[in-house]
Amino acid sequence: MSTLLIKNATLINEGRSFKGSVLINNKFISKVFTKGEPLPDADKEYDAEGLWLLPGVIDDQVHFREPGLTHKGSIASESVAAVAGGVTSFMDMPNTMPQTVTIGELEKKYELASGQSMANYSFYLGATNDNLRELLKADPSKVCGIKVFMGSSTGNMLVDNKEALIELFKEVPLLIATHCEDETIIRENTELYRQKYGEDIAFKYHPQIRSAEACYKSSSLAVELASKYNSRLHVLHLSTEKELSLFSSNKALADKRISAEVCVHHLWFTQDDYDRLGSRIKWNPAVKSLSDREALREALNNNLLDVVATDHAPHTLDEKSRGYFNAPSGGPLVQHSLLAMLEMAGQGVFTKELVVDKMCHAPATLFRIEKRGYIRENYYADLVLIDPNAKEEVKDNNALYKCGWTPFAGNTFNHSVKATWVNGNLVYNNGSLISGSRGMRLTFATSV
Repeated sequence: MSTLLIKNATLINEGRSFKGSVLINNKFISKVFTKGEPLPDADKEYDAEGLWLLPGVIDDQVHFREPGLTHKGSIASESVAAVAGGVTSFMDMPNTMPQTVTIGELEKKYELASGQSMANYSFYLGATNDNLRELLKADPSKVCGIKVFMGSSTGNMLVDNKEALIELFKEVPLLIATHCEDETIIRENTELYRQKYGEDIAFKYHPQIRSAEACYKSSSLAVELASKYNSRLHVLHLSTEKELSLFSSNKALADKRISAEVCVHHLWFTQDDYDRLGSRIKWNPAVKSLSDREALREALNNNLLDVVATDHAPHTLDEKSRGYFNAPSGGPLVQHSLLAMLEMAGQGVFTKELVVDKMCHAPATLFRIEKRGYIRENYYADLVLIDPNAKEEVKDNNALYKCGWTPFAGNTFNHSVKATWVNGNLVYNNGSLISGSRGMRLTFATSV
């Protein structure tokens, strides 16, 4: 066992910023010191004077594309990008090839990650119209949750049978994470725009096709079912002002049965960016109006929205260069999500303490992740150092994603990631990846 002392940092943790130091013993945080306390000797020291020390980011929604879609990304490649961006844990979605809709396929993904992932990991089990029995086999202490596509999806993962949805919300004890867009409305809008513009539809019409009404109708159904059956519901990637009326800020997050997430791209971009960026900002749900973005920002500050994630979903530039109907939705974000959020904090949109709360603390609390998400004694040493005075120019050719591009290309952030530790192991330092260590499977408390 070896010890590491990260000293003289500004710790941003649990709502406050203060000068201090952290002692790491093997995988765990052994002691947190405030300025002025005597510091112990350690096997190694890291002088973090002038730097910010944060808990590692926990991203509760990524698509790392393995198995079956590894020309876009892989657990290995995207976890490298993650740790370079200060993301130390992720939860990956089930729409792979084959789909992760059985316990057998789920465990295969865990096996893949155990040998490849530089970050800690968990995987959702996917719902279909007819796999309830399989969902009930999931171990709540070892699986982050059940993913339900209540909007369009690949293969048979669209759960559009009302009776199946009722049984799922009624019976499943795990957290249910939903993608909410009403398929009928989207199909009707698609046909209207196809009749008007043919196959050559401009990307700026994406938020009209995948409209606020489509989002609200589906989200309201999910909230209705969760309220009726007291389910643990987490609505992913909220994108509209209208949907915010479905949620409450009255309870502490640990006590909420119904929670909501917002993604970085819905907080950063607006529909005015489609003419400039086109398919690079084509996501489902769509990036929408400036008023929607401002409402989402306000809701995050007011605790109507609980978690910030990425919905990291890489596609190749060749795939993204196709016309509207053939260009897939999604984009890579994990390397730049924390920097984008800190940039908005620097602009006065959020505080840096709120960024840490929504990206690090809140996912740990909501998902009941054991011993992660905070700088606390006896917690795993998942930590990230930020240099608040080092600019980072984002380009396609310095993004680490396998797909080789980023929607933030052309931006210069006023912060940079200096170092990242996962389970006490230094995995990224001064722009260099340090190979050799692997992340761990996340575990979850089954009672609170």
